[in-house]
Amino acid sequence: MTRAVLSIGSNLGDRLARLQSAVDGFGAAVREVSGVYETEAWGAVDQGRFLNAVLIVEDPAVDGPGWLHRAHELEHAADRVRGERWGPRTLDIDVISCCDMTSDEPGGTELLSRDSSPGGLSLPHPLAHLRAFVMVPWLAVEPDARLTVTGRRCAVADLLNELEPADRTGPRLTDLVLERREWPTPAGDG
Repeated sequence: MTRAVLSIGSNLGDRLARLQSAVDGFGAAVREVSGVYETEAWGAVDQGRFLNAVLIVEDPAVDGPGWLHRAHELEHAADRVRGERWGPRTLDIDVISCCDMTSDEPGGTELLSRDSSPGGLSLPHPLAHLRAFVMVPWLAVEPDARLTVTGRRCAVADLLNELEPADRTGPRLTDLVLERREWPTPAGDG
């Protein structure tokens, strides 16, 4: 079973509907959905607050690049425009980890460039250990989560504790809910 951790976020338009479109788009592959957290934008760009969540997905037919491709398709369907780095986004989906794989392809964290050509995939995501908006929701659905950082397997809880206190407490759990819908089992799967 190919398993991945995905971080989803939105700070433009109907933010909750955009996140729900990601959950729906991954369909039957979704195993866990975190609560919805509201956070300040990460990076130096002045913009509105994000809604963020984490999905745990599984599909035996999808590898790391396959999860990235599916993420790109869903971002495109949500009218994602790639302009300013760390700028406002209708939908942002990052592949945080995939089956404990490590890879560092050229263009790693740049999912798509300005001309919409695919970028490379870095696994695990090279900035995940610095982002409370990834770690807090991830720990909510997987308290024993582990992430490889500089070649070392680390408990995500320990990585979160290494952040500044203001960063750790930044993500605020909302009362908003993402629905993991029940999808029919494909014929022949049991």
